[in-house]
Amino acid sequence: MMDPSTQILTEQAHAKINLYLHVTGKRPDGYHLLDSLVVFAGAGDRLQYQPGAEPLHLELTGRFGQTLGADAAGPDNLVMKAAAALRSVSGSSAHVQGGRLVLTKELPVASGIGGGSADAAAAIRLLARAWQVDVPVGTLMNLAEKLGADVPVCVASQTARMEGIGEHLSAAPHLPACGMVLVNCGQAVSTPDVFRKRNSAFRERAILPAEWKSAQDMANDLARLGNCLEAPACEVCPPVRTVLSALAGQADCLLARMSGSGATCFALFPSAEDARKAAHALGAEHPSWWVWGGALA
Repeated sequence: MMDPSTQILTEQAHAKINLYLHVTGKRPDGYHLLDSLVVFAGAGDRLQYQPGAEPLHLELTGRFGQTLGADAAGPDNLVMKAAAALRSVSGSSAHVQGGRLVLTKELPVASGIGGGSADAAAAIRLLARAWQVDVPVGTLMNLAEKLGADVPVCVASQTARMEGIGEHLSAAPHLPACGMVLVNCGQAVSTPDVFRKRNSAFRERAILPAEWKSAQDMANDLARLGNCLEAPACEVCPPVRTVLSALAGQADCLLARMSGSGATCFALFPSAEDARKAAHALGAEHPSWWVWGGALA
C-alpha cells in the first residue's frame, strides 16, 4: 500500500446550493439564525496536494483563479487558513506538513454557492488524508465551524439540513433523481450588503417530508418555502432578476431560485439531460454568464 504522504492527491470542492433558506432569528452577537436544505452540484473547484520539503504554499489556476491576483493565494485564503487550523490540531500525528497546493478555481467568487467554504472543506479532507492526521471527526467539525458558517456542511459534501449559523446539521429528506442548472451573471455580491438590505420578518422553520417521490413533488414543496435573501440580493444586484427570469423560461423548469446570498441562481429539472439542454441554450444566449447544467453530486 502506497504511503499517502508521497502521493499527489486531489479533492473536489463541489458547489453548495441552498434549495431554500429561511432566516429564522438573530443571536445577541449579531449572527443570523438560518434554516436551509443544502445539496451539492456536480460543478466545483479542484484542489491538488503535491508533497514536498518546501513550506506549504498555494497556487491558483482555472477560470476564476487567474482573475483573483497573486495576493489571493496568501495566508488569508480560506484554504491556507484551513491548512493552518488542521496543523494546529494534528500535532506530531501529521506525517508531512510542507508541499504545494494547487486550487483550480472553476466556481465564481462571492456567488452564494459556497466556493471558498467548499475549498476550505476540501483542504481539510485532503490534508487530513495526506498528512495522515488522526483526530476525531468532532474536532474536524469544530475546526470547520471556526473557518466559516458554510464550511461544516461542505466537509461532508452531502445533502443535509443546516440550521443555527451553519453548525447544526441533520438528516435531509431523501431526494429524487433530478437535474440542476446553475447560472451566475458575473457580478460578485457582498453577503453583509444583502443582510443589511433585508427588512422582512423572520421566517418559520420549514416542515419537510421524509422523502420526495419525484422531482415535481420536491419542486412543489420547495415553492412554498423560499430564500429570504433573494429579494434584498435583487436590490443589491438587479441582474439576479434577469437570471431568474431566464431560468424560469426554460422548457421543463420546475423551480427557479437564488442560492445563498447570491448572485448564483439555480433551476431544478426532471433529469440531468434536461438540465444540460437548458444550460446549453442559456450559455448560447448569454455568453457572458457562467452556466453549468447536470446532476447533483
